[in-house]
Amino acid sequence: MENLIGIESNKAAALAEHLNDLLANYEIFYQNLRGFHWNITGNSFFELHAKFEELYNQANESIDEVAERILTLGHTPLHAFSDFMEKSEIKEAKNIKDAKGTVETTIQNLSTLISKERKILEVASDANDEGTVDLMTEYIQTQEKTTWMLSAYNK
Repeated sequence: MENLIGIESNKAAALAEHLNDLLANYEIFYQNLRGFHWNITGNSFFELHAKFEELYNQANESIDEVAERILTLGHTPLHAFSDFMEKSEIKEAKNIKDAKGTVETTIQNLSTLISKERKILEVASDANDEGTVDLMTEYIQTQEKTTWMLSAYNK
């Protein structure tokens, strides 16, 4: 049996589960970036303050896209912060204010997202879900470049 967009219902359900996991991780990642943006201190304040704003704006857009993709697949996105906290592998980053700590945490968070997106890419490919494949490919490309740039910055 297929859903409204022609994807097998069981495969759409599996994809929605993976996407909800990604959504939860994005929400915590987003909040970590907001905290870094607000609380960064030190000689790198101006450049990192701006960079974290850029990254949390990207994350916010991705959150909306992932939630809408889950809806497109015929399922319900998580929408309670308690669910995000429970499901997310990415943890809250409290009281990290220095450049090295904020950048290292951001790199680790991006690595988690990329790993989850690669798994979703595999599941979506198996389901012939080009929409999700396209979305994950874009995220992975952008995040790999950001990871490289942050790694170079933090050396």
